[in-house]
Amino acid sequence: MDRPLINRHGERLDYTFHPGAPGSIELVVIGHGVTGHKDRPFLVALAAGLAQAGIPALRISFSGNAGSEGKFTESNITKEVDDLGAVLDALDRFKITYAGHSMGGAVGVLRASQDTRIRRLISLAAIVHTRAFVGRSFGHLIPGRDLMWDKPGCLFTQAYMDDLRTIDSVAAQASRITVPWLLVHGTEDKLVPIQDSRDALAQTHAPAEFIALEGCDHIFEPGFTPRMVDAVVGWSLREPAG
Repeated sequence: MDRPLINRHGERLDYTFHPGAPGSIELVVIGHGVTGHKDRPFLVALAAGLAQAGIPALRISFSGNAGSEGKFTESNITKEVDDLGAVLDALDRFKITYAGHSMGGAVGVLRASQDTRIRRLISLAAIVHTRAFVGRSFGHLIPGRDLMWDKPGCLFTQAYMDDLRTIDSVAAQASRITVPWLLVHGTEDKLVPIQDSRDALAQTHAPAEFIALEGCDHIFEPGFTPRMVDAVVGWSLREPAG
């Protein structure tokens, strides 16, 4: 995998490819969460675990994040759904599974509900109720002035807030998911309540599996990354990609 990934705005998306078994046409595309990037340790561990099991994996950073081109101030769920579509355009020879963490999980539900190129879906501590999330996490911030979680370069914008409020929730789109779907969520997730995953699960008619990791936080620490990786790899080997 050595071709550039370019979104429709002409922005290059940074990625890392983990080859699996020679000749495999399966591929798990891994998307990150709010203010994140492809190199978060638990995402690297997931990709490595999949590749070791023979399943190729592709970690991407959405536009405006880390090494990808574009402005962070233009980042939002709607643009990332579009970014994912551009990635799928470039991967037409593969059977695609998409695995999204946090906001990347909402991106996955929105894309998979309209794009049959996603053959399997994995949601890791995924945001479902986007309006509630932005109010809970950033409602105290002033758009255009304050940083998200005080991270340098991660300016909170009105456009970002408006996008999550307009989407409101992806629960309705969950009802349109028809492919095999794995949801993994920690019981001690303080950022995105585990109820988000339960609400998505209640709406879907897809063949879905829900794994609650007792005592686990939002980023699968401390010590929960191996359990998350084992759950995803085991499910991926068991469920056909279509």
